[in-house]
Amino acid sequence: MSVADIWNSIFSFENYGEILALVQNSVWAGAVLGLLGGLVGTFVVRRDLAFAVHGISELSFAGAAFALLVGADVVSGSLVGSVLASLTIGFMGGRARSKNSIIGVLMPFGLGLGILFLSLYQGRSANKFGLLTGQIVAVDTVQLQVLASAALAVIVVLALVWRPLSFASVDAEMALARGVPVRFLGILFMFLLGVSVALSIQVVGALLVLALLITPAAAAQRVTASPPLAVVLSVVFAVAATVGGILLSLGGRIPISPYVTTLSFLIYAACAGIGAARGRWGSSGRVLRAAETARTPSRAQTPAA
Repeated sequence: MSVADIWNSIFSFENYGEILALVQNSVWAGAVLGLLGGLVGTFVVRRDLAFAVHGISELSFAGAAFALLVGADVVSGSLVGSVLASLTIGFMGGRARSKNSIIGVLMPFGLGLGILFLSLYQGRSANKFGLLTGQIVAVDTVQLQVLASAALAVIVVLALVWRPLSFASVDAEMALARGVPVRFLGILFMFLLGVSVALSIQVVGALLVLALLITPAAAAQRVTASPPLAVVLSVVFAVAATVGGILLSLGGRIPISPYVTTLSFLIYAACAGIGAARGRWGSSGRVLRAAETARTPSRAQTPAA
């Protein structure tokens, strides 16, 4: 295969307008998932749950693969697997070492189960591949409404507990001393995270869900220390990566996930560069001010006239 053939398989915009008209619901679904991922990802980064997201996604993949094998609804199977995994991790509380060990056990177990179920499935190979790496499908109006309703429910619950959850995420001990139900909030957030992972797998697949729930929030925190602005930027980055990835993938013949993950990585790389440059400028400014202060004698050192 020549370089031109590879390029055309990645980017090809022939009949792009006609294809776009057929997948408008998919674009809207991507926007909804980007909004959800940006909001939930903010707390994932604050609570250092990136490893947990990966573990949950593996069990979600197993649930989706089993549903595919028995002919059930794939989204429902994915949701069951995600919720079971997230609640298992959530009920463990803040025991970091034990939690990481359990997640390390859940990940290969879920991936192994998923591969077993897919190996037994005799249907279309595209359905198997899509669970791992995501795919663009014709999302009908009913599916979009169900997706939007589930995402809206997660966002509403997240908004109701936003302030105490933020407090508990920053300083759990102080929040507990102030009477905040830290353990309940932790379990509740893990449940919301499980639902978010199950919904996100439809776009980026089980293996690359981190690009939607981690990278945008991590990128936002590289360029701002303001919590409200970090949330806004996280949502903007997640929506841009998801919708942009969908739009780019319409003309190609490869799954959607490489487009989404590449855009997400480029956004993070740009933010990391901006953050590093601002840090260097800030350090240079402090050095210059210190040098200027050292050269300027104080009033006490200035001889009287």
